[in-house]
Amino acid sequence: MKKPAIAAGAGIGVGAVALIGVLVLFIAAVANGAAGHQEEQETDGTQISAAGGPVGDIPSKMLTLYRQAAPAACKGLDWSVLAAIGKVETDHARHPTMRSYAGAVGPMQFLPSTFKGYAYPAPPGGANPPTPWDATDAVYAAARMLCANGAEAGTSRGVYKAIYSYDHADWYVKRVLDQAKTYAAAQPSGPDSNTDVASNAIVKAAYTQLGLPYIWGGGTINGPSGGGFDCSGLTSYAVYQGTGHKVKLPRTSQEQRHVGTPVPREQMQPGDLIVFDKHNWGHVGVYAGGNRMIDAPRPGKSVEIISLAGYWEQYAWDIRRVA
Repeated sequence: MKKPAIAAGAGIGVGAVALIGVLVLFIAAVANGAAGHQEEQETDGTQISAAGGPVGDIPSKMLTLYRQAAPAACKGLDWSVLAAIGKVETDHARHPTMRSYAGAVGPMQFLPSTFKGYAYPAPPGGANPPTPWDATDAVYAAARMLCANGAEAGTSRGVYKAIYSYDHADWYVKRVLDQAKTYAAAQPSGPDSNTDVASNAIVKAAYTQLGLPYIWGGGTINGPSGGGFDCSGLTSYAVYQGTGHKVKLPRTSQEQRHVGTPVPREQMQPGDLIVFDKHNWGHVGVYAGGNRMIDAPRPGKSVEIISLAGYWEQYAWDIRRVA
């Protein structure tokens, strides 16, 4: 795709098929939510992920982009594949020049001519016009390119073929798959897991909006407005889309506190609304499973997956099942 083929005529042979098995652990994996609100900084001031372990090497902006672009641009593509390509290509945009000997440029290493084929529709927050040098544009274009070459099927063989199209070499595919497996394996288990994101349509709808900025009064049942969401705008959108346009919530968190059926905290399920007594029941989010929530928290922040432990435990909760 973007570089000269290293193994001319190479295909998915017997040895290559054996590599496909590494996809089993992550093909159904979901984004690894960062626990809490605290982030660290690298020496150059770049925010790095609050998530620990292998995922912690991904800058916060890039991690958000990978998580958001995968389901938005290619439903069958797991975020860990995008992240692995970003790692292998430029170490998540840390490469000093982000130029290759073959003329590929930017965080995801596109030839400009190839990038043009996958640059549109322009993603929210990208450059105008789109450019392979912009991280948002590049990650979304990479997701579209992988999708067009097999990743949309969501199968091991399809993902293998898609990665091979990115750089025509079996060693490259193996390296990306190994890295993706490492990222996906960092998915926590037990009480801090958010694996239920994959199994609930309301949560999926909220999840696709990760990274969009908090905008007071922002968001409708049809998507962001003003470039983003506030908390109840996000829940209104997620429930409407996740229920196939069957459930339309009232617009404010105070009103949403009274919809649906009340649920005891110990019986919460992914897709339930959690309304908090913060300034007169002034905040709401979508329960994502594993003691985590997707919400649009406050001005200066973006839609994110957070842990309910600690900070939010100081407020009273109402849980409402709306679907």
